[in-house]
Amino acid sequence: MPCIIMPDFTLDASGLRCPMPLLKTKLELNAMKPGQELEVVATDPGSARDIPAFVKLTSHVLVSTSEIDGNYRFLIKRGQ
Repeated sequence: MPCIIMPDFTLDASGLRCPMPLLKTKLELNAMKPGQELEVVATDPGSARDIPAFVKLTSHVLVSTSEIDGNYRFLIKRGQ
């Protein structure tokens, strides 16, 4: 049986257009403690580029990304 790890928080940014998914992701991460994980769900194709690019510039870690039928999912671990 596979082990399913649940994120500490989930942000549903479905239906929001650029730049809102990224802005809401930043706000949510700022409110979290280091080491906590945030799952972001978005439907804006720009998120596939914007969120990973943002995470690269921070101390956060992009744990995983996926895209299924236009639904983008990002798992981000809050850095220091």
